[in-house]
Amino acid sequence: MNNPATAQHSSAPTAMHFDIAQEVLLKPTNLAIHQLQQVLGDIMSHKIDYADLYFQYSRSESWGLEEGQVKSGNFSIDQGVGVRAVSDEKTAFAYSDDITLDALQQAAKATKSIASLGNQQVCGNMLKREHTPLYLPQDPIASLSAEEKVKLLERLESFARKLDERITQVTASISGEYEVVMVMRHDGVTAADVRPLVRVGINVIAESNGRREQGSAGGGGRFDYGYFTDEILHEYAQKAVHQAIVNLDARPAPAGSMTVVLGAGWPGILLHEAIGHGLEGDFNRKGSSAFSNMIGQQVAAKGITIVDDGTISNRRGSLSVDDEGNPSQRTILIEDGILRGYLQDTLNARLMNMSVTGNARRESYAHIPMPRMTNTYMLNGTHPPEEIIRSVKNGLYAVNFGGGQVDITSGKFVFSAAEAYMIENGKITYPVKGATLIGNGPEVLKRVSMVGNDMTLDSGVGTCGKEGQSVPVGVGQPTLRIDGLTVGGTGT
Repeated sequence: MNNPATAQHSSAPTAMHFDIAQEVLLKPTNLAIHQLQQVLGDIMSHKIDYADLYFQYSRSESWGLEEGQVKSGNFSIDQGVGVRAVSDEKTAFAYSDDITLDALQQAAKATKSIASLGNQQVCGNMLKREHTPLYLPQDPIASLSAEEKVKLLERLESFARKLDERITQVTASISGEYEVVMVMRHDGVTAADVRPLVRVGINVIAESNGRREQGSAGGGGRFDYGYFTDEILHEYAQKAVHQAIVNLDARPAPAGSMTVVLGAGWPGILLHEAIGHGLEGDFNRKGSSAFSNMIGQQVAAKGITIVDDGTISNRRGSLSVDDEGNPSQRTILIEDGILRGYLQDTLNARLMNMSVTGNARRESYAHIPMPRMTNTYMLNGTHPPEEIIRSVKNGLYAVNFGGGQVDITSGKFVFSAAEAYMIENGKITYPVKGATLIGNGPEVLKRVSMVGNDMTLDSGVGTCGKEGQSVPVGVGQPTLRIDGLTVGGTGT
């Protein structure tokens, strides 16, 4: 598999990002750095613990092909600035889609409502936050012409139809985004980032003997459309067609408690939802997570190590700097079964007396940041996946997942398998459909009895929602054996 994580590391200097940010965000309205410092200084004349300005310019597009024709298309440009002030636990936030000095001053005035006069702090001198860019500051939308984008979709559809005559419907999509951000904080730290993002997806429907099943696949990352070679597109088509064809022959999944083997890669979405959100700082500060007050305790089986890593080059979930201007990090959350820490932004780290981990993320300038995952995955174990399958006398092998729901407080989850098989006497036998995995995240961690040596990251399609905000993320894991997991099914 051609994985975006292995793409060549960007060598674009930090200075280039600052130059682009100032050209795109400040120059059109003749804003100067010293004016931004004055705005922050005015906010800090009140009893404020933290303040920042977040500038963003975003240009995005999407194309949709259905039955050989472009049926949908969208193009948008958005820009603006968010102004935030934090006092103790209270946050005041205002934003404007007008990046001018007057708009900034009005927004700053609104944020001061959370604090009284006094305890004046001095706004720090500008300090450019140096970081290692994880992706090139390129504009993916400009990397192909409109005609070339349509041809890309047409090739993807053609690949799928040629793979199997039972494919009766194909929809394909392509999307791209070019984003420029700049953050200036009250302590003088200033950071800029130029973030490309692309994604291609395919969905197919197969029909046979009056039965219809679907399959889907796709991928992307922080690069331009040039990544999507015919080889990559053919791989997406193969995966989507394979899933649909397999499900044509699938039997109803049995129900009950059984051994479940999770495949490598995208099944890590269960890890992300059922466990990752529970390790975000805000939930733990408020005591609403199943992992609250458990640092240093055994929360998973030995051999399980989970990290959140925003520093992987070109990955969909990666960030050169987070949305507070802090460099992304590789944070160990669980090490050999022991809970080591949480994902933190500035506010929650300060209130919990912990270190910032570079996980402050926001959907746009019109949203406040909060601690969020980047690329969250489990590290390799020692068992070859074939050995794990052979160890199961009777169980379920879940290769791919569809939707799911999670309760952060209790850790309870429900996930539906999009592609799954029965395991009988150590061998994968027949495909099943309608399998639903039901369990408790923290409890599942303790029931992992074998960890594979085939850790794989997903292909670059993940989007995470939290409190109404959506951000791109990555997931991954090796093959896992989980003992005694509840499976909901329609069979006997």
